[in-house]
Amino acid sequence: MSGHSKWSTIKRKKGAADAKRGAVFTQVSKDIALSARESGGDPEMNPALRLAIKKAKAANMPSANIERAINKGTGNLPGVKYENYVYEGYGPGGVAIMMEVMTDNKNRTVPDIRHIMSKNGGNLGESGCVNWMFEKKGTITLDKKGVDEDAVLEKSLELGADDFESDNDVIEITTSPEAFGDVSNGLEKEGYEIEGEVGLTPINSVNVSGKDAQQLLQLLEKLEENEDIQKVYSNFDLDESELGSLL
Repeated sequence: MSGHSKWSTIKRKKGAADAKRGAVFTQVSKDIALSARESGGDPEMNPALRLAIKKAKAANMPSANIERAINKGTGNLPGVKYENYVYEGYGPGGVAIMMEVMTDNKNRTVPDIRHIMSKNGGNLGESGCVNWMFEKKGTITLDKKGVDEDAVLEKSLELGADDFESDNDVIEITTSPEAFGDVSNGLEKEGYEIEGEVGLTPINSVNVSGKDAQQLLQLLEKLEENEDIQKVYSNFDLDESELGSLL
């Protein structure tokens, strides 16, 4: 697996446990809000939002929750003003961490993030300390089961994809932010069931293992659970054998 997709891969494999905890609604709400913030609240004009809403409906999220998440992202919730921030820092093993935040109270959020980081082997850094290690990309995933991999590759490249990778279960397609809509729309029209988003991917990865890996995954999970943190990105990598023991 590529380093840039490691955290998303782990979250997919933990999906069943997250669903049992009720965490799936929280995460999908964040995806919807962030997508709406980035490119507007109209799913017809915003492919990432459309895919997030599709995922929410598949999880049986009520329409009212979906609408609230969209309005949160676009700033249309009456009486509440959300501000957007990006925070940066380091985790165990020296890995880079970036967090996209949407909050109505920065004075609450920053101490919360600092506390989570310091309690789990990380530290919050200055603005610009790690953002140069990441670039914005579109990522599209689909289940390999029953799919002709060569056909997906050919179609993805035809639609404008940059890269194509495959692991045991999932095909991952990487695009530029500009091409994300064309590639995701084109694959859906071909009948493929996809998930996708535009976010940050690391330019290089840092290998972690042992106690560092265990503590890092705990840190990332705690950050994801914070209601103000919409997305967490990291540049870590670890071996498949170690990944299995940590899940």
